[in-house]
Amino acid sequence: MTRLFAGVRRIVVKLGSASVSTEDGAPNAALLASLAADITLLSERGVETLIVSSGAVALGRRAIGVERTASLEEKQAAAAVGQARLMAAWGAAFEPHGKAVGQMLLTLSDTEDRRRYLNARGALEALLKAGAVPIINENDSVATAEIRYGDNDRLGAHAAQMAGADLLILLTDVDGLYTADPARGDGELIPRVERVTDEIYALAGAANAARGVGSGGMRSKLDAARIAARAGVATVIARGVNEQPLLRLETGAPHTRVEAETAPGAARARWIAGRQKSSGVLTLDMGAAAAVAGGASVLAAGVVSVDGAFTRGDAVRLIGPNGVYLGVGLVAYEADEVRAIAGLRSEAIEGVLGYRRRPAVVHRDDLALADPLQLSEGGNA
Repeated sequence: MTRLFAGVRRIVVKLGSASVSTEDGAPNAALLASLAADITLLSERGVETLIVSSGAVALGRRAIGVERTASLEEKQAAAAVGQARLMAAWGAAFEPHGKAVGQMLLTLSDTEDRRRYLNARGALEALLKAGAVPIINENDSVATAEIRYGDNDRLGAHAAQMAGADLLILLTDVDGLYTADPARGDGELIPRVERVTDEIYALAGAANAARGVGSGGMRSKLDAARIAARAGVATVIARGVNEQPLLRLETGAPHTRVEAETAPGAARARWIAGRQKSSGVLTLDMGAAAAVAGGASVLAAGVVSVDGAFTRGDAVRLIGPNGVYLGVGLVAYEADEVRAIAGLRSEAIEGVLGYRRRPAVVHRDDLALADPLQLSEGGNA
């Protein structure tokens, strides 16, 4: 493998409507099959892939005779019809490789609301663990202007953040970001962008709506790259209309890479610590406190007491013996559930609650630990 995929564990690949569909409104079966072959090769090397796929409206519009100037309700109906066709096309692409595909339809609240965020992320993790390929799209049948991501480039960035991806790949009809319009022949490809600045934005042209099927353009891709960068995810903008686009990238095809601004874990911890209002307190025993300070999850067995009335996805403060503040995290259980299972080993939880859930009360990925100096000095918060 080239350096692009070296050390990469998980990627998100986004395709626009112009790539997924043909001029006559049919799925681009050849491109989908080619991409499925690439993703299968990567999976054999330990790289997990999530796909953010546009195309529902484009595939459904002609099927039910909806014009491009249709009303919102008509476009929503087209999306409902087209989404079934889109998933059938992806299923057919992966079937020769023995891989199942799983549909995930998201709206903005699924990444903004903490509880829905945890639910969506849990479903993604379960799909990946089962060896299936998640196919993510905005839920266009119900999304309105007030609850939309805006376009699937931004959805790809939010999906990469949710999934803890290392790399976001935005496939388009150009090789990347140029110093001038490449159609004029006088622009040069920019291989690497350290940070998306106003000067970088100035290089982006207007939205590419020539075919009338997409909503994005280079500016929306830079918007997505900036969202991803702040979440610790690097972004690659590359041509995706050729055969085996990921293999081409692996072997050195031209592209623009936008670097991450921080590590994914640090970005997530900053988001948890800075945006979440604490709804409760979990007090841990000495062993659990030491494990959490070392980066482990909070298990029920280490919980000594529970304060507050919180719900799943809320932020809770973690306190060790003698009131030492350990950090804050997003809790995976309701307050009464934690009270019922506090002190129990993970295998005993189902017997008490009557159902199974992930063993961690607060998963290590959902923790923002206190400053090490504060911990060493026994500081309180």
